[in-house]
Amino acid sequence: MKFSHTSLVSAAYALPERVVTSEEIENRLKPVYERLGLPTGRLELMSGIRERRFWEPGMRPSSAAIMAGQKAIEASGLPREKLGALFHASVCRDFLEPATANVVHNGLGLTSSAMIFDVSNACLGVLNGMIILANMIELGQVEAGIVVAGEMGETLVDSTIEALLADKTITRKTIKPAFASLTIGSGAAAVILAHENLAPDGHKLLGGAARCDTSDVSLCKSDIDQGFGDGSAPLMHTDSERLLVAGCELAGKTWRDFLAQTGWTSDTIDKSVTHQVGRAHKKLLYDTVGMDEAKDFPTLEFMGNVGSVSLPASLAIGAEEGRFSKGDNVALMGIGSGLNCMMLGIKW
Repeated sequence: MKFSHTSLVSAAYALPERVVTSEEIENRLKPVYERLGLPTGRLELMSGIRERRFWEPGMRPSSAAIMAGQKAIEASGLPREKLGALFHASVCRDFLEPATANVVHNGLGLTSSAMIFDVSNACLGVLNGMIILANMIELGQVEAGIVVAGEMGETLVDSTIEALLADKTITRKTIKPAFASLTIGSGAAAVILAHENLAPDGHKLLGGAARCDTSDVSLCKSDIDQGFGDGSAPLMHTDSERLLVAGCELAGKTWRDFLAQTGWTSDTIDKSVTHQVGRAHKKLLYDTVGMDEAKDFPTLEFMGNVGSVSLPASLAIGAEEGRFSKGDNVALMGIGSGLNCMMLGIKW
């Protein structure tokens, strides 16, 4: 896929103030650790995650997304009436119906002529939303739009801890599918795209590539969809080892397509931002695509895995910290359960 007239105007993020360390999570699991003879520090050692952030009780996915959306709109300098589309793209939703995009649209005060809906594709939701929006801009259907996401990881982590404490039959082997759930964090992100005529100083979206491998959708799978309703106790089951290998194999195939679409090489890419899962995943990903890991902008250590928010929030934080320079070739590299992979190229 290639784009000719679409620019990234702004990217914003919102992170909870409450910090929860991996040590705190292990302290809550102390009875399980002692019974199974697991060493403390294992969670941070294996994942590279020192801490993650959780929202306070009462926060909703829409509320978090609105926070990031407001920041993105202010940073863009665009009038709200120019935003002709809004997509809510996180895993978490306020409810099954209506689409959470409706709540965010009202909270951001966008016009009634805006097209709004939810996009759901695990950790790739925001990137998928960006592609849909870019296509609309290229076709002249809208001048600009916004993609938002608000993830609530605390519910999953709490329910996982409770389930592990209650399971008296758990073993070192059977605890493994729950491990990835303990790496999850919370946060929100928003991205605004616009036609280059509306944003002459924006960052050029060049194009990208996408691939899928649905041969085993059970490598990372949640319980039956119950939405985000009060009282729900979501649980995830993840075969981390197989997911790591399969995800990076898919990334390698997507990478070849991505280079062909952008005309880039591993050497001409200046900076990269990935969906961040764990230390081992990042190393294998960069080894697979043959790119220097030093080009990566990591946030995993203090954010954890924030689902669809991880990549766009990392992009926004990197931009805020001056990580990217004018003219840089920036690669966005996303992998989501299913399996799906998408990579986008931006000329900064």
